[in-house]
Amino acid sequence: MKTCLLFIACLFTLSIPSLASAENGDLLFDGNSFAGWEGNLDWFRIEKDAVVAGRMDQEIPRNEFLCTEQEFADFELTLEAKLVGDGKNAGIQFRSKRIPDHHEVVGYQCDMGWADDKPIWGSLYDESRRRTFLAEGDAEKVKEAIKDKEFIPLKIRAQGKHIQIWVGDLKTVDYHEKNDNIPQSGIIGLQIHAGPKCEAWYRNVRLKKL
Repeated sequence: MKTCLLFIACLFTLSIPSLASAENGDLLFDGNSFAGWEGNLDWFRIEKDAVVAGRMDQEIPRNEFLCTEQEFADFELTLEAKLVGDGKNAGIQFRSKRIPDHHEVVGYQCDMGWADDKPIWGSLYDESRRRTFLAEGDAEKVKEAIKDKEFIPLKIRAQGKHIQIWVGDLKTVDYHEKNDNIPQSGIIGLQIHAGPKCEAWYRNVRLKKL
């Protein structure tokens, strides 16, 4: 009986890491390869277990996106990101589509960076579609949330027409889509914005389907 109980206890202990992994979501980027992703690899590389988009030795001539080959509908996406260099803008696409025969994508974006000295980390932008911010966080609270942080924690939750975004513990977006023609599924994309020499780093990219 003792042997049986010990065996059951061992099985329970061994199962804990896999349960924790499931709760945190599956890694979309494994830190070693671009398996499951596609894009112009002249502008994306892997360094220190992170996707590094852009370059510090050359201006970025156009927007570039590293995109998942798989599409997702309802999910919670978590990651950490940082911007290095003179560029002030990048972002994470979701529920997006590649524009055929074009380098651009169309869809929602969780923005990163600054615009007119205002932080846009965690703002919701509609890339190549309505071309406007759909929702933004309080600028002063966002400044506090990113203060003294090298990598900024981000969380995107999309469920039905309800989209929420967090920067650290600060919720910056609580948006309900009113347009019935907006697709409710699509790819995930990591952007580097056209402009000055810059790098956008993305690491610990995890997705949990809802």
